[in-house]
Amino acid sequence: MQSRFDETEAKKHTTDLEMRVYTSRLLGQDMDLVLHGGGNTSLKTGGYLYVKGSGWNLDTIEEAGFPAVDLKVLQEMAGLEHLSDTEMVARQREALKDKRSPNPSIEAILHAIIPFTFVDHTHADAVVTISNTPEGKRRLQELYGPQMLLIDYVMPGFVLAKAIYEQTKGIDWSSLEGIILLNHGVFTFDDDAKKSYEKMIALVSKAEEYLKQNSKQVLSFSKSFCLLDESFTEELKREVEKLRGSEIVMRFGSSVEASTFSKLDNLDTIFKNGPLTPEHVIRTKPFPAIIEENIKEGLDAFVERYKNYFKAHAKEEIMLDPAPRYAIIKGVGFVTFGKDEKETDIIFDIVSHTIHAMTLAQNLGGWKSLSPKDIFDMEYWELEQAKLRKK
Repeated sequence: MQSRFDETEAKKHTTDLEMRVYTSRLLGQDMDLVLHGGGNTSLKTGGYLYVKGSGWNLDTIEEAGFPAVDLKVLQEMAGLEHLSDTEMVARQREALKDKRSPNPSIEAILHAIIPFTFVDHTHADAVVTISNTPEGKRRLQELYGPQMLLIDYVMPGFVLAKAIYEQTKGIDWSSLEGIILLNHGVFTFDDDAKKSYEKMIALVSKAEEYLKQNSKQVLSFSKSFCLLDESFTEELKREVEKLRGSEIVMRFGSSVEASTFSKLDNLDTIFKNGPLTPEHVIRTKPFPAIIEENIKEGLDAFVERYKNYFKAHAKEEIMLDPAPRYAIIKGVGFVTFGKDEKETDIIFDIVSHTIHAMTLAQNLGGWKSLSPKDIFDMEYWELEQAKLRKK
C-alpha cells in the first residue's frame, strides 16, 4: 500500500481542520481501507472533538462533515457505567458546538479518550482478513508485537468505548503504534496528521505483505453449473422482487476470482462465520443465497435460514424483509440486488472485497469472523430499529 500524501498539496491546507479533511480524504479514496461510509476520523482542538458526522463519506468529506463536540463531555461519558446507544446519540447532540451539525460518529467517545490530536480509523481489508481466521489474534500479535493493542470484538458504540477506556487506564499511549479491533478495524493516532495517516499505511502494508507471503492455495471445489441465460436472469430478478416487495436492480460479478470462489465446496460453512466487518451486514444481510440450477430452491433455502437466524436471536426486534442482498451463483460468480443502481453498486463493492478476503483466509486455515449473535446485534442495532418503529 502506497502513501498518497503529497507535500505540495498538503501545504495548501494551513489549519488543523483543513489537514484533517485532507488526510481523511486520502484514507477514503483507498477502498482497501474504507468502503462506502465506513471508517471515521477526528481532530481535537480548542476543547472540541471534530469527528466525522453521520451521512458523510471520508473520500468526499468537507469541513462541514466534522461536527464539533465538547471534548470534556465525551470523556466524562466514557466513565459512565451504562449508556444505551440512543442515549449516547442524544447526549452527543446536546454537546454539539453547533446544533445544526450532523450527528457525530457513534465512535466519538472512543476518539475522545485517545490522547492525540489526530485519530484515524479504517476497516482495512488486509488486517481484518488476518483477524478473521481461526488463529487471527495470534497471527496479529506475532506480526505487530507489543506496540499494537489488540481488542477482542465488542459492538461499536458506547460498549466499545467503555471497553477500551477500562483496558487503557494507566497505559503508556506513546508506546503504541495503533489499536486493532479484532474482526472490525484499525486505529492509528498522532499529534501530526501526516504521521497518523502514514502509520495507517505502514500498518496495513505490513498485513498485506504477510498475506502475500503466507496465503497459499489450498482450495477445493465442488460441482458447478455455468448456464446463465436471459430466462435465468429474468426469473432470478422476478423472484427476488417478490421477496423484497419492490423492484430491484441486479449487477453480476464474474471475475476469475469470483467465479473460482463460487465453485468452493464449503460455501455454507464459510458464510456461517460472518461478514468481512460487522457494519457490512446492514448492507448485505448476514449471508447470501447460494444458487445452482434451481433458483427458487436456492431462494427458499435463504429465506428459511434467515427466518431461523432471526428467531434464534430476536427479542422485540422487527424482522426486516427476507430477501437476499446478494447471491453466489455456482460456477458463475455472484450477483447483487439493490433497490436502485447506487445501492446495487455499493453492495457489489462490499461483496467483491469480501470474496477476496474470504479467499485469502481459506488459505490461512479458514474463515472465522463473528458469531451469529454478534452479527444479529449489528443488523438489528437499536438505532436502526428505532427508524423502523417510526415508520
